[in-house]
Amino acid sequence: MEEGRSEMIDPITALEGLQSAISLVRKAAKVANDLGGLAGVVAKLFDARSQATKAMLEAKRSGNKSNFSVAMQIENALMQTAKLEAELQLLYMQTGNIDVWNKIKARAAEMDRDDAIEARKAKEEEKRLKEAEQEQMAWAISIVVLVMFAGAVIWGINEMTEHCAKVRCGR
Repeated sequence: MEEGRSEMIDPITALEGLQSAISLVRKAAKVANDLGGLAGVVAKLFDARSQATKAMLEAKRSGNKSNFSVAMQIENALMQTAKLEAELQLLYMQTGNIDVWNKIKARAAEMDRDDAIEARKAKEEEKRLKEAEQEQMAWAISIVVLVMFAGAVIWGINEMTEHCAKVRCGR
């Protein structure tokens, strides 16, 4: 694996992780005595959502039809996540802890922003590498053409010299 590049996230694993996190948060929300008990599972939910979003984008870009199907399943699970987040927000509001929820959402937004920056940098690096590869290919083609042209000129001069030696051109 090259430095600065990450491995593709397996979309099926990401989907399973997101679905598991959704289920875990729903169960924990039903039995939690206080919101402090939800913190760990809410963190897992946001992490799973982030991983699933990355996997979905990679799956869509891959062009593989089976990956695209999984990407659509992830998209549906992300919609469920959004609904669950609304329920959690309401729960935090009802308990007078909306400031905690706002901090959670701010941290999640920061993570999403960091992921977007990382994705943009990876895309820029990929573009730079592709451009460098294209430039190298252009140079290689140019060198081959020049060598072939030089060979043709040398061959032509040789043929003219041999012809003139036989026919005595210009004498």
